[in-house]
Formats: sequence, structure tokens, C-alpha cells
Amino acid sequence: MSKVFDSAAAAVADITSGSSLAVGGFGLCGIPDALIAAIAAGEASDLEVVSNNCGTDQHGLGILLAAKRIRRITASYVGENSEFARQYLSGELEVELTPQGTLAEKLRAGGAGIPAFFTPAGIGTLVAEGGLPWRYDPDGSVLIASPPKEIRAFGGRWGDASYLLEESITTDFALVHAVIGDTAGNLVFNKSARNFNPLAATAGRICIAQVEHLVPAGDLDSAWVDLPGLFVDRIVHTGTQAKQIEKYTLAQER
Repeated sequence: MSKVFDSAAAAVADITSGSSLAVGGFGLCGIPDALIAAIAAGEASDLEVVSNNCGTDQHGLGILLAAKRIRRITASYVGENSEFARQYLSGELEVELTPQGTLAEKLRAGGAGIPAFFTPAGIGTLVAEGGLPWRYDPDGSVLIASPPKEIRAFGGRWGDASYLLEESITTDFALVHAVIGDTAGNLVFNKSARNFNPLAATAGRICIAQVEHLVPAGDLDSAWVDLPGLFVDRIVHTGTQAKQIEKYTLAQER
């Protein structure tokens, strides 16, 4: 059965309300923007999203956020998205803020079939102790707070620190962006677009990849492949999308 779909809309057609999504990219770098736009053009809502952040007000996951299609997001930071901050603080959106390295490992471990792991990240903070606001009440009080996490000490070289237990993440779908893909699903990511894309891809039970360049199976040198086709279920050839810049920083004239 072919993995290649004719359109982004066809590839995401079975993403329904309440689905969970692991979304690759970082800010606006390497994001699956065509797949996100196709979901936005459909009817799916109450989505649970796992991604490093939520795009910007007008691009990436920010499109779904502005349309009130996301119920809950697990992310490492708010970024340049003022609507993300507004919805979180007003109680319209549930947010689980997670240390960035921990989030990456939660996705990687989930994709590897590892249900949980111990990490020193977050020890001595509300990440470990519990009490991080996940959802606010509209009156500003905390409606849902994070629970405390199990903390353990280990012997040997690990004996000088404490570690907290983090549960891994798997999702219904993964959405990723690759610069090159072949018809068997092997993917090549461009430079920093390797950030969360491979991790998100393996964490999704169904992985959907948009690719800028699609080539026949066998054309890619195996040494180039960043993600084997074993992890990829659907491919859409979107061509090169317009590159967006998350935050302009301009040099001052001297």
C-alpha cells in the first residue's frame, strides 16, 4: 500500500476531535505548516498537542490556537505567541510546561517503547514538587495544578544527586516536516529542523510527513537518512513552503 497521499487534507482526514498530536519543529523552524493548515481547514477540535511551543500568533500551531481548536498543550515555552499566553492565563487552555530537554526525552522514550525515566531536571522546583498551574480559573485562581513526582536516589556515580520520575509521551498522530523524503517514507531533515521532528515522528502511532522534495524509493543514500521509513505512515509532497521568521532582529547602522 502506497504511503504517498495526494494532498495534506487527505493525509489528515482521520484526525478527529479529541485526537492527540506530536508536532515537530521549533518556533517556525521545520514546522509541518501545510499539515497544520489542513487540520485548521477541517472540523477537528479539542486537540491535545505536544510540541516545543505553539508557533506564533499567525503561523504554525498558532493558527489552530487562534481558532480555539486546541484544548491542551504540552510545551517547553510560550515563545512569541501572545494568544498562547492570553488563553493560558484566562483559563481557556490547559498547559503543561515542561523543561525542554525533558520534553525531548519524553518523546524519544515514548517512541522507543520506554514508559518512564528518571532525570535530575526539575529537582528543587515545582516541576518535581507539584503545584505548577496547568489550568487557571477565569477569576485567576489555579483550577488544575501539576501533581508531585516520585523522587529517588541511586548508588554509584549517580549517588550525589536526586532524580525525578517522568512519564514518556505517545500520541495518536505525529506531524513532521522534512526537506527530502522517498516513497518508502525515509526522511532527511534540514540542519536545525532535526530539532523535534525525529522525536515527534517516533512518538506518534501514525506519523504523517510533509516533504519539500519527494524522490523514488532507493534514490536516497542510506547515510543521508535521518529517520527510517519504518516510522513514517503517510507522506505528502508539499514542495517548498514560504519560510517564516519568528522574530526579526536587525543590525543597527553605525
